[in-house]
Amino acid sequence: MIKEVFNKPTKWKVMKPLIFKEIDDLIIGSLGIVAFISFFIGGVVAIQTALNLTNPLIPKQLIAFATRQSVILEFAPTFISIIMAGRAGSYITSSIGTMRVTEQIDALEVMGVNAINYLVFPKLVAFTLYPFVIAISMFLGILGGILAGVYGGFINMDQFIQGLQTEFIPFHVFYAFAKTFLFGIILATIPSFHGFYMKGGALQVGKASTTSFVWTSVVIILINYIITQLLLS
Repeated sequence: MIKEVFNKPTKWKVMKPLIFKEIDDLIIGSLGIVAFISFFIGGVVAIQTALNLTNPLIPKQLIAFATRQSVILEFAPTFISIIMAGRAGSYITSSIGTMRVTEQIDALEVMGVNAINYLVFPKLVAFTLYPFVIAISMFLGILGGILAGVYGGFINMDQFIQGLQTEFIPFHVFYAFAKTFLFGIILATIPSFHGFYMKGGALQVGKASTTSFVWTSVVIILINYIITQLLLS
């Protein structure tokens, strides 16, 4: 299917509004739920870390260090991607599946349009902006950790900032965005595949959405393991 996405491309004046629509639906439309989850999960990580530091010899800066590492390495890129598999992935599968059921895809093919390019390429382009979503998630996760830690009385601001700077490795940010880029491709292609090649009626659209969410989540977790082994081991 990936090969067909780039064959016989649709004219740019037709593709351009489709790309902007997908950016609005898949990227901008997801910022609300991403921001909400990121902020509060960052706070929860900070609180749980603080509550487990019962030894007075352990420095308070470890709260900020643990929050930073958790948010940047795993929470923002991986957990948010699984959330996006449910939010954006299900939308992609159901929208394309509905077009298949109502024979709109057949109509496109009869008119000589490469339906896979017309439907999937805008989603791939939209998900090139997915690292922007993860960057916001990282920022809000750490911000949530700061507010929960400082205003919860677990740590002061100077200690938290010092902890954020402790043993910071820039490569970890590259690692996070590298796998985020791959996750974006997965989020655009697997749901599109399940929607485009589904068979049946309206009932099968719901089943295809569920199946695409499961497989997208599984592939994200497997790719996460492989990338972690390759880049961090």
